[in-house]
Amino acid sequence: MIRRRDIPPRSFANTRSFPGTAGNPFDVILQSAHRFTRIPNPVILVFLVVLAFLGGKFYWQHALIWLCFFLLDGLLLFLLPVMKRSYGAIKPVLLMLAVLRTPFALLPFWCAFGFEFLGTILIILGFFIEPFHLDVHHEELTSVKIAKNDRISIAHLGDLHIERITRREEQILKELESDPPDLILFSGDVLNLSYVHDDYAQQQAREFLATLHAPLGVFAVTGSPPVDPPDVFASLIDGTEVQWLADKQAMIKLNKSSINITGLTCTHHPDEDFVRLEKLSSDPASFNILLYHSPDFAPLASKAGFDLQLSGHTHGGQVRLPLYGAIFAASLYGKLFESGRYLLGKMTLYVTRGLGMEGGIAPRVRLLCPPELVFWDISGK
Repeated sequence: MIRRRDIPPRSFANTRSFPGTAGNPFDVILQSAHRFTRIPNPVILVFLVVLAFLGGKFYWQHALIWLCFFLLDGLLLFLLPVMKRSYGAIKPVLLMLAVLRTPFALLPFWCAFGFEFLGTILIILGFFIEPFHLDVHHEELTSVKIAKNDRISIAHLGDLHIERITRREEQILKELESDPPDLILFSGDVLNLSYVHDDYAQQQAREFLATLHAPLGVFAVTGSPPVDPPDVFASLIDGTEVQWLADKQAMIKLNKSSINITGLTCTHHPDEDFVRLEKLSSDPASFNILLYHSPDFAPLASKAGFDLQLSGHTHGGQVRLPLYGAIFAASLYGKLFESGRYLLGKMTLYVTRGLGMEGGIAPRVRLLCPPELVFWDISGK
């Protein structure tokens, strides 16, 4: 589905908080809630018992049932790293789930029990199943800038957020091997925020990136500054085929056409980043691709005459509701560019849901928002 977003660029000169930067409200919440990881286990247990009795309206039989649901949540969270699924904090997420469960426990018993049982099913789906249900699909795009018989296949990867090599990363590599693209483009965020300076995570990420091969090249930009510090990113791609487009361009020659890839470093300040973009020149006769981490730059990119912008960052919200979509999208434009394909003027924007998950104390969960690997088939009209 292609959604049209004909909106003019907004000025964010007076904006003080930017998604994806240190100190924004979401980052403050993550950092502040990290202190819950230091709460002793006995204190956690007492808190859960109190919530269980509140939910059970002080009937000990009901309270025991709700406490069992809480403890089952804890067991499931504990099993995630044991089963090599994900490696996030346990205590803050356990407390979060218990608080979310408690209001439903106040309903009439059998109704409450049904909701609590459904909650357990959703936890299993969101933490254990959907994060590893890779959505691989193809998008087609034709352009008068591409010669009639020219064609190129591009794989777009975004938001790996590697903690350790899991079944998800292995599946990504298998898909790239079984359906090899001509070109691979990565729109930023290699490591999980919790593991940016973890030696083993860096080693695992380096091994993953070293396996990326494409005949026309592998190009990448950095993601959010806290996730992809320049020194760390440089060390991760060292010795691999990944070429870092840090405010740089690469020209890809087809038979009778050319594709110009512009990689722009994302600071999440669109106005400031546009100033740097203006210093780069591009051939309007070429098919011009912008590789930029956040979709917030799209109105400016459309104004600059790009044909295709590939971005990520929002993760599609990670948790989506039927009909409504993402509960939260980390974007200056709210939910306007939460995920998927959009048309701004003549420019196509694609915002990938990404492959990994948010770090810090954020739950390693995906619900109605599976990770995605997108192949682009671009040809002439």
